[in-house]
Amino acid sequence: YDFLMKKLNCFFFFYDLQYTEEKLGQAEKTELDAHLENLIARADCTKNWTEKIFRQTEVLLQPNPSARIEEFFYEKLDRKIPSRTTNAELLGQYMQDAAKEFGAGTPYGSTLITVGEYQRRLGGAEREFLQTSAINFLTPLRNFLEGDWKTISKERRLLENRRLDLDVCKARLKKAKLAEAKAAAAPDFQETRPRNYVLSASASALWSEEVDKAEHELRVAQTEFDRQAEVTRLLLEGISSTHVNHLRCLHEFVEAQAAYYTQCHKHMQDLQKELNPSPPSTATLPGASPPSRSPNPSNALESSTLKIEEVKPPATGTRKAKVLYDYDAADSSELSLLADELITVYTVPGMDPDWLIGERGNQKGKVPVTYLELLS
Repeated sequence: YDFLMKKLNCFFFFYDLQYTEEKLGQAEKTELDAHLENLIARADCTKNWTEKIFRQTEVLLQPNPSARIEEFFYEKLDRKIPSRTTNAELLGQYMQDAAKEFGAGTPYGSTLITVGEYQRRLGGAEREFLQTSAINFLTPLRNFLEGDWKTISKERRLLENRRLDLDVCKARLKKAKLAEAKAAAAPDFQETRPRNYVLSASASALWSEEVDKAEHELRVAQTEFDRQAEVTRLLLEGISSTHVNHLRCLHEFVEAQAAYYTQCHKHMQDLQKELNPSPPSTATLPGASPPSRSPNPSNALESSTLKIEEVKPPATGTRKAKVLYDYDAADSSELSLLADELITVYTVPGMDPDWLIGERGNQKGKVPVTYLELLS
């Protein structure tokens, strides 16, 4: 055990020494080939941006940090995450509970029931979107960060250790050759010092053996480094497959978002129709022909009794209206209209309900209701 610990400490010492000398520029460093360096840079970029996209998607799907932490612990404990009521569902429940207190038969109470029901539908659509996005988008990103990337990082660390082994062997061989050359220098043949020649020859033989040993270790280290570099390269090239998989997941995420917002839009349109039912008499389809102008028997009477220039708009009750069709005024009391223009309209006491007073700038006159789309 002591021998193994000493050997490990020796290895770590050489690693630290080699690493420090490389940083100080006092030792040579084996550089990776350009292709492998590009793969490493691409992998690092993929990891960094995937992590940022993953974290921000988590925030988008669950803005509450406490809930995110709770979900994280459930995942680590491999337990099912409990179902949560969405904010829209909770709002809908509050509205319906309030309607019971106020009275479901009152206008306010009945409206609260209707709006509350649609809020709960919106919450259900949100819940489905969150579940779909978590499965189809968040899970693949998490699997890459916690699975594939950890494997890549492990092999990259092993490659760095193999590189340090290789560079330590190179440095050892270099020192052994220098020592061998120094020992093989011309010895002193003076008879007064014959012992020096014997010592020099013995040292030269020892250093020659050390060189042979260092060369063998260098070949082994080079083989292991090349093998590990190939393993790492194959893993890094798999990043392309990761991009393809994440692209497919991204399409699924966008489709889930589009379906969610489409469903929300439909729910809100249905809610608006229930709250503001449009009168069937004024409903017209795009491209339909304008309504026929029917003679107004009271029109002549109104013209004689109602002076347009004296009509004043009320303090409240004016509305904007969009003109659906062109209209040519029959007399000076009416206002000619152009399709798609916006005018201000209002009514005055005693007017025919089929007509309104219309204003466009300084112009004023009666306009038929059937040619207008009243705006809220």
